[in-house]
Amino acid sequence: MSVSPSPWRRWRVIVPVGLMILALVSSATFALTRTLAGALPSTAPDGPGALSYFDLARKDCVGTALNTSSKVWFTLANGVLSDVYYPTIDNTNVNTLQFIVTDGSTFTDLQTRDMSYTVQLLDKQALDCRVITTANSGKYRIITDYLTNPAQNAVVMQVQFQPLIGSLSNYQLYVRYDPTINGNGGGGSGNGGGDTGVIDTSTGHNIPVAYDTNTTSNATNRSYAVPVYSALDASYPFLQSSNGFVGGQSDGLTQLDSSHALTNIYTTAINGNLVQTAQINLNHPLFTMALGFGTTQSAAISATEQTLKTPFAIIRHQYESAWDRYDRGLNAPPPHYPGVTGAQWHALVDEYYFNANVLKASEDKTFTGAEVASLASPWGQAVSAGDPNNLYFGSYREVFARDLYEAWTGFYLDGDRSTATDLVNFLFNNQQQPDGSMPRNSLLNGKLAPDSFGTQLDEASYPIIMAYQLGMNNSGLYQNHIKPAADFIISHGPSYGVERWEEQTGYSPSTIAAEIAGLVAAANIAQVNGDTQSANVWLASGPLVVTS
Repeated sequence: MSVSPSPWRRWRVIVPVGLMILALVSSATFALTRTLAGALPSTAPDGPGALSYFDLARKDCVGTALNTSSKVWFTLANGVLSDVYYPTIDNTNVNTLQFIVTDGSTFTDLQTRDMSYTVQLLDKQALDCRVITTANSGKYRIITDYLTNPAQNAVVMQVQFQPLIGSLSNYQLYVRYDPTINGNGGGGSGNGGGDTGVIDTSTGHNIPVAYDTNTTSNATNRSYAVPVYSALDASYPFLQSSNGFVGGQSDGLTQLDSSHALTNIYTTAINGNLVQTAQINLNHPLFTMALGFGTTQSAAISATEQTLKTPFAIIRHQYESAWDRYDRGLNAPPPHYPGVTGAQWHALVDEYYFNANVLKASEDKTFTGAEVASLASPWGQAVSAGDPNNLYFGSYREVFARDLYEAWTGFYLDGDRSTATDLVNFLFNNQQQPDGSMPRNSLLNGKLAPDSFGTQLDEASYPIIMAYQLGMNNSGLYQNHIKPAADFIISHGPSYGVERWEEQTGYSPSTIAAEIAGLVAAANIAQVNGDTQSANVWLASGPLVVTS
């Protein structure tokens, strides 16, 4: 970005010294207010902002580091950073993080509104992504690479801004961060669980910090909730940083749309649908941004700053190498397949490893074996986050025994027997009920989720099948978990409650098939444990189930 010569040089010649000093003082005060963002604190006055909603279902990309120490997952939707989960896989903290481009006088473009995009994998098998965004006007291009830092709780973005018409000095670039910290962004008249934003200057940078310390929600069993803070910074300090409320006059997008500049800088925005806007230093069109998380403000800032101290290429190498090591431990596909060209087969092999990695990425990093149904939430965009009754929305980011079984078949077949075993142990040790049944779904700690209802017999059957196929037949597991599950099935089947799609009761071929397989598997495990009587009862129940 070109910088105009300072007007003070000219004024020194034509104004009295006293006037010059007064002007310098006024200018310094203005600069402190706008760029240090903290010398003269101001609070956004128009909260709580527009009504906020929960996460989007459709995703362009998902990713996380393989290890369990970096407890951050990122997703992309509509070509921009979408839900970011931290510190557990059920806790979303981001609505969107996207770019705004302006020339300062004639236009303002928002990434999801005024640009088109393509998505590609950085590595054909690892879970990192590149988004190429082009202005609908054809004036510029933005290339952004996304991954997480295996050594920190941070999402890392390497960004390159490319003018296609004119020069770099014709453009100004901003980042607009709309957080939903701790699973809820607040906003609207209900303002259920809003976020608060401040500008931290402890490092000499203007770092937007967002936080929500509320750990109480309608999910009363979710005892693992913690305060969450996020911190956003770039490898070259932001020129300006401001807090506001979505849709209000304090919203940076509102100001940029109307004036093509940030006309009001706010150092704080309290308890609402927070949005944070920062101007990027385009003197450096290739830069890195980091969005760090922590349970304290200092921890979030540390995650961000430590990430920015490490070259992006090194973080990428660490990230991809870990997934490559994991893949080398899986069952390898054959080198070729009859009737398929070499290029087609190589593409299928890449897809095999990529999908195996998505399965692994869907396991929580705090609760071993807690494999969620999905890294997205269908219909989440229709659920108000401004309602105090919706302070937690887990949706598919919870554990369903049926969906876990489907993921388990992938781990079993691709050779990751360790994770497959962890999944079975989670169901039996954390989720199973005292009567031997499995709930419809649970939170990551195995306790009932607030949207759980109705027992479904296929979900009681699948854990037995998994244990049998893995050879998990020790006496303790059998007596305490497998036998109670099998007894529950024969005492309630073949029809009990709603069927597999949870829409009606009756005799479901899918559920009955799972029941029969579960009872046969239980009988085999009973024989290993010398319990012939139970084995005979369960085997005899197969024909009874079919003919009932």
